[in-house]
Amino acid sequence: MRLYYSLMLIIPVLLGVFMALGGSGRSDAVAQMSAVPAPVLATPVETGVQKIVLAGGCFWGVEAVFEHTRGVISAVSGFAGGAAKDASYKRITTGQTGHAEAVEVTYDPSMITLGQILQIYFTVAHDPTQLNRQGPDVGTHYRSEIFATTTEQASFARGYVAELDASDAFAAPIVTKVGLLEKFYPAEEYHQDFAAKNPGNPYIVIHDRPKVAALKAAFAELYED
Repeated sequence: MRLYYSLMLIIPVLLGVFMALGGSGRSDAVAQMSAVPAPVLATPVETGVQKIVLAGGCFWGVEAVFEHTRGVISAVSGFAGGAAKDASYKRITTGQTGHAEAVEVTYDPSMITLGQILQIYFTVAHDPTQLNRQGPDVGTHYRSEIFATTTEQASFARGYVAELDASDAFAAPIVTKVGLLEKFYPAEEYHQDFAAKNPGNPYIVIHDRPKVAALKAAFAELYED
């Protein structure tokens, strides 16, 4: 991710061309975005504030999507899934700690269901068919993985993945892993709210603003500014 980001910084003309063609990131394809099928199986009954941790490539974009989702109380960028006792951006990018860039999503189930959160995750937050990568970002720390905080969440997520695969919602099989969260480590402060704080950043403009636009297009009733 950061090598690509650095490249973009030294080729600003590419950003200018992109902005001239529609810098909002809302292409015709995004404007016509439709959601993957909603879960058929019953969503677990949840009461009170709930959490789930979602990995899907660079956490900047995943965080941005859920920061614009109604019913989400907070979205925090961080790391999950590794064997090491602690995690930092510098350590996890070596690929040796086993962690993934992930986002802790805290939500109010009276306003948004787990099924809707996962539908957004699979539709606009990332491409669940890409193995150990998302777009220009490559490595196991960019993998697609759901870290459930309850066994009910995990069972539901596995069932939903099976439904989506059976429905041929994607042209390739879903590679998303599902497991129980052991520990979530918040990322460094400069990573938090990165898209909101850096709207003109080339990486954000090209890769993450379109995700937020797609959320608005496909889930208008759940989108908030």
